[in-house]
Amino acid sequence: MAAGRSGGRRDDTAADAGEAGRRLRARAVTAAGGADRALARGALPLRCDVTLSEAVVLGLLRQGVERFIVVLGHGTTDLGEVLRVYEAEGALRTYAVRNEVEASHAATALAWTTGRRAAVVTSIGPGALQAMAGSLAAASDGIGVYYLMGDETTQDEGPNMQQVPKHEQDLFLRLASTLGNAYTLHTPEAVGTALGRGATTVFHPWREGPFYLLLPMNTQPAILPRFNLAELPEATFVQAPVCMDESLYLDAVAALAEARRVVVKVGFGAQNAGLEVEAFLEAADAVAVHTPIATGIVPYGNPRNMGVGGSKGSICGNWAMENADLLVAVGTRGVCQSDCSRTGYPNVRKVITINADPYAATHYGSNVPLIGDAGGALVELTRRLLEPRGGARPRRSRPSEWLSICTQKKAEWQAFKQARYDCPTLPDPVWGREVLTQVAAIKCVTDWAKSTGAVCFFDAGDVQANGFQVVEDDRPGRTITETGASYMGFAASALLATNLTGDPFYGVALTGDGSFVMNPQVLIDGVLHRATGCIVLMDNRRMGAISGLQAAQYGKTHATWDHVPVDYVAWASSVRGVAAFHGGYSVASLAAALAKAKMHEGLSLIHVPVYYGDHPLGGLGAFGRWNVGSWVEATQKMRHDIGL
Repeated sequence: MAAGRSGGRRDDTAADAGEAGRRLRARAVTAAGGADRALARGALPLRCDVTLSEAVVLGLLRQGVERFIVVLGHGTTDLGEVLRVYEAEGALRTYAVRNEVEASHAATALAWTTGRRAAVVTSIGPGALQAMAGSLAAASDGIGVYYLMGDETTQDEGPNMQQVPKHEQDLFLRLASTLGNAYTLHTPEAVGTALGRGATTVFHPWREGPFYLLLPMNTQPAILPRFNLAELPEATFVQAPVCMDESLYLDAVAALAEARRVVVKVGFGAQNAGLEVEAFLEAADAVAVHTPIATGIVPYGNPRNMGVGGSKGSICGNWAMENADLLVAVGTRGVCQSDCSRTGYPNVRKVITINADPYAATHYGSNVPLIGDAGGALVELTRRLLEPRGGARPRRSRPSEWLSICTQKKAEWQAFKQARYDCPTLPDPVWGREVLTQVAAIKCVTDWAKSTGAVCFFDAGDVQANGFQVVEDDRPGRTITETGASYMGFAASALLATNLTGDPFYGVALTGDGSFVMNPQVLIDGVLHRATGCIVLMDNRRMGAISGLQAAQYGKTHATWDHVPVDYVAWASSVRGVAAFHGGYSVASLAAALAKAKMHEGLSLIHVPVYYGDHPLGGLGAFGRWNVGSWVEATQKMRHDIGL
């Protein structure tokens, strides 16, 4: 094997593109502690013969993507072979799962909880479509995930099996490009460009997202002779710029000086600016209301935090939104449920928006857009408020009237919740006895999780809605609530992430029966990949959130329930390695089941029969508006009357 020198690195023009050469390169990556280090030290040849599949893998390793969650098929056999060799040499990990949606959720949860990125690998056709469907969660919540998908061959020898059956080119690229950023590696030499675009999407400084890399079946094994590995881009970590437009800050300070009832809507985009938000609340004599996804950014114990607001908000959060005269929107997109379909602030006539995304920053009318990093803008705005000539009201030794009224509303909300905690069971006709309410069960589980340091993942539906009303997080990351897409089956699948990281953690998936059966594969894959966590399955034999919405709008329910009994304990117990328990019919029995589940080294499931009905103590209710069903006409009219 001839070796030379080029740019300070070893140049190997005769490198083997087959297994022997791959093993050498994989060993070099492992020995150096990463592809980037191996290149920097010259352990990897600067130029070598590699297939496109190997170039993609090396490029992802250079970006720190070392975990591949896969459902392999005929569309990715060559890529799978590269993964096999590199895993055998310790350069990466491959996790085979049974469903592409599950793979997508696991990768999303991994990035969300740990910051580590994974690549989801699928075959062609149906598998790719399933992964795209699952990627709605990553896209909606702003989480960076790579998707590697098999695609039709480029020489058009005839229809490819499982491809979209039309005589047109790049149909999957068209689909993927509609969902997010995508690239087809029709030309293998473009791999560096493709991965560069992927990095700017997956590691975007303020709005991460999924990146779809389509790999035609015939270009995957194509050899790139003397390929320059320096073309493979590193991951870029860029800080969003801070708005420094003095005129905008002057406008914002003037608006704050004039206002008397300031509400700050805190979204996920403020996740790294909690201290800055709290300082601003004091300087502006404001109260905070957060989106469901943003629990803990401002600790719930902060007297200025009014909790969640929106169409499924809290008494105090929605009261603050309804009565504020100025809105400061920080890191939030104004999603329909979060701002009551643009009717959440009927008395606001001026908005200050702090967001790095220009589209989100200009969502509302009568707006002062501070486009840039949330924390930096809040620091600048707070400094100006506290200057002697800033125009802000001086600090008070006692609460203002606005804070005092909001504090009373928060006490009312706490009493409202406590009344439901004090009545943890109700008679249910389906179960033929008293069973736990979802509110009481969620309270029990989340309190237990907080005491043990477990991370809670909330599934879509009633469990999710009651969940973000119940939790009182003191920091971000205690609860992960996938409200962007409200994807049924997310929570259970997310438990795979507990052991996909180098630092395993304990997770709790709070899910309903409807959501669980959407993605039950985790019962098998969780054992296979040694997930450490518990599925708390709250069973009311229906899609409770939709039944409740139907009843509220039309007084009747339809096609959202059944009376088919399922023995979930037996189902889970049938998978060797899963521990299954009945949660019983009381808070004490559920707490005991949680303790048993924690003692099990691996995955467990607790089945909890829960109440569904119209008893006022059976749920936490809704305090906002939403542009759906029979509410459409009134909500839309109100939105246009407000004109914000």
